Amino acid sequence: MSEPRRLHPVAVLLNILKTIKELVLPFILVIFIPGRNEAMPGWIQPLAVSVIILFLIVHAFLQWLRFTYRIEDGEFRIESGVFVRKKRYIKLDRIHSIDISEGIIQQIFRLVKVNIETAGGTQADAVLSAINKSDAERINAFISFEKNNKVGDPSGMEQDGWAGNVETMMAPSVYKQTLPQLVFMAATSGAVGVFLSGAIAFISQFDEIIPFERIFKNYEDFISMGTVIMTSFAIFGLMVVYVLATLSMVIKYASFTVMKTEEELIISRGLLEKRQLTIPVHKIQGIRIIENLVRKPLGFATVYLEYAGGSVEDKESLTIMLFPLIKKKHLHGTLGEILPDYQTITEMTPIPKRAFSRYVFRKAAFIIPIIGVLSWFFRPWGFLSLLLLPLGVFWAYMQYRDAGWNIEGDLLLLSSRLFSKQTLVMQRSRIQSISFKRSWFQSRKELATISASIKSGVHSRVGVVTDVAENDCQAIESWYVPKKAVDSQ
Repeated sequence: MSEPRRLHPVAVLLNILKTIKELVLPFILVIFIPGRNEAMPGWIQPLAVSVIILFLIVHAFLQWLRFTYRIEDGEFRIESGVFVRKKRYIKLDRIHSIDISEGIIQQIFRLVKVNIETAGGTQADAVLSAINKSDAERINAFISFEKNNKVGDPSGMEQDGWAGNVETMMAPSVYKQTLPQLVFMAATSGAVGVFLSGAIAFISQFDEIIPFERIFKNYEDFISMGTVIMTSFAIFGLMVVYVLATLSMVIKYASFTVMKTEEELIISRGLLEKRQLTIPVHKIQGIRIIENLVRKPLGFATVYLEYAGGSVEDKESLTIMLFPLIKKKHLHGTLGEILPDYQTITEMTPIPKRAFSRYVFRKAAFIIPIIGVLSWFFRPWGFLSLLLLPLGVFWAYMQYRDAGWNIEGDLLLLSSRLFSKQTLVMQRSRIQSISFKRSWFQSRKELATISASIKSGVHSRVGVVTDVAENDCQAIESWYVPKKAVDSQ
């Protein structure tokens, strides 16, 4: 369908940076940090670095030169390899998603990166690290055209299926996140913990070259000034981290837009790194509605897509956000515009009142040993751990209150809470399995645990509700089993 094409020459620079990140930088940190090998002659290090840089440039150039791609006979074909020639042919109808992103370097040169993924891959099946935006749009449109079995030439494509206008393949946006909603989403996202852990992990890589002892020695007098000043600085530091984490989320999801064609969802977002993900609607397995401790009382939720795609290499592709922040009262109508098959009012059948004591018992069995250890080894201050008991009872009540299930036509809804409330919405035809388990303690109160799984990324997403009434489990089973029996005939 097309002649072999090469990536933009900027791909040479991207190849160099990728190799430095994955191989060379750790090597330099281990071998060439000053003081690691003082007996080494002074000319060795510059020579070694020069050889490494020269090798990087030559290898990156050969990678670019030997990499070609084309669409031919219903396949996306890639040939690559510097020393060993590799050929990869991907059937267009097996492609699950197309992820178009723009990193800082791509934006400078007005290019994009394209990841093409099939189901169940541990990494992207095809990566075009630097191509023109127009070529990316044409690839996206052509693949969509072929997969949907359209008749005629897609968007007037010419020149072996590459040229032409693809704007007619794109639908207007049906959902767009406003800036105030985005800021509120970022401020209540809990990204502070992720930001802190990432910063600590980064700093730990340089613990041998950062003079921590000298830094802390110089600040001994400052630390001795008192707990009030130290507490004030700690609070100020946390506020700075909180602002930075919030700002990073706003930048990441800026201009969040969902567009819908007849067969696909097109999700775009990002400021510094722009991304556009194309997902076939028929590959969507379910949706997941998350309400954390701050958003739920205010009537807001975040909605994720569960679909049979993504790669382990790109963890973000395994967690596709459909609505970063949406009012629960607007969810039914918005889903009707975008995914009418998953339109739901999310009302739940609660678990029975007799299950509450079991939720309290499980929390007590977890908390009481902790209180005993803290009280014994850290008395008298350890007795303050007794405050964990009312907190545990409240936590148990929250989990009990938010546990439930519902059936709406062909949809099964399972709701539970660990810290955030999670509602998994699954179509009957997409459910891989439903299981019911009952312990001896549950059988005494005629309760059981229900779990249902759907395909999600390279694994499965499982919804679990504990202590459901046995007759409710039978109702769910009778809803699910006959359909499966009919499908197997």
